[in-house]
Amino acid sequence: MNKENALPEYPQLGVATTCRSFDEYCAMFNVEPSHWAGPVLDVAGGASSFTAQLRARGVAAMAADPFYEGLTDEAIAAGYREIDTSAAKIAAMSGMYDWSYYGSPEQQRLIREQSMALFAEDCRKDDAGSRYFAASLPNLPFESDKFERVVCSHFLFLYGEALGKSFHAAALPELIRVLRPGGELRVYPLVTLKWEKPAYLSELLSELEGVATWELLPTGLPFLPIPSPLLRLQKIAF
Repeated sequence: MNKENALPEYPQLGVATTCRSFDEYCAMFNVEPSHWAGPVLDVAGGASSFTAQLRARGVAAMAADPFYEGLTDEAIAAGYREIDTSAAKIAAMSGMYDWSYYGSPEQQRLIREQSMALFAEDCRKDDAGSRYFAASLPNLPFESDKFERVVCSHFLFLYGEALGKSFHAAALPELIRVLRPGGELRVYPLVTLKWEKPAYLSELLSELEGVATWELLPTGLPFLPIPSPLLRLQKIAF
């Protein structure tokens, strides 16, 4: 993409608190609703209702994010404010996006609000601390070989310039560490906030040789200004 045709960078300071639904997770990670096998870990899950909705289906699920520190009403209020902030940004740049999944900015916001309400309800429960962990990459508070599937949405690579290559080089092995042998990690999207492909993705994947196999798969949630596949890594079973 030349500079004359370059898309404007998404305006973001710090890491946004994501707020997505179970259906969105199924679409963007290309997993049928009935094909989630636990235990599942959502890393950088933010205020998404994925964990609550997956558990409601009888699948063991946990989430890790610094956002969960305290799980107070103040944190929930921050999640709602993030919806206002992100909705305003997306509306201002709506012509860049593919609306074939959501239909409109208004419908996307409605999904966010519904997801936030489900998350708030779940994290106010007395046992919320057993599934929402205030933790961040590249150090997760879980034993090795624990999860059947790990997902990471709109965090890795999206903030590639801010987090840097060394962070990602530590984060990917950590995510694989907590997988069971044969378990899989799915990461989406594989673009930065400047809508560029991560410059060091191939190098990082080559460093995982002998630890995990990888492939790029299509996503079922077209939305970003440039198409992005999802990354699927499978931990090698020795």
